[in-house]
Amino acid sequence: MFNNDLGRFRIMGLLEGASLIILLFVAMPFKYMLGISEAVSIAGALHGFLFIIYMMLTVYTTYKIRWSLKWFFGAVAAAFVPFGNFLLDRRIHTSFK
Repeated sequence: MFNNDLGRFRIMGLLEGASLIILLFVAMPFKYMLGISEAVSIAGALHGFLFIIYMMLTVYTTYKIRWSLKWFFGAVAAAFVPFGNFLLDRRIHTSFK
C-alpha cells in the first residue's frame, strides 16, 4: 500500500481519522468524565500534527495523480467528520483499483 502516492495518502488518511476518533471518543470523555485533561492535550497535539500532514498530503496527492476538485474537497471534508476518512478510504479503494 505504501508503494505509490495514493497508497501513502490512504494510510495517512486512516491515521488522521483514527486520531480524530481517539480525540473525540477517548480523550474527551477522559477529560470531562474523569477529569484527566492531559488526555486531550496529548491526543489533541497528535491529531493536530497528523491533520497538518494529511492536508499537505491531500494537496500533494491531488497534484500528483491529477485528482478532480470533487476528490480534493471530499478529502478535505472527510477530515472534519468522525469516521469520514474511513468512508473516503473505502471510496478510493473501490474507485481507483
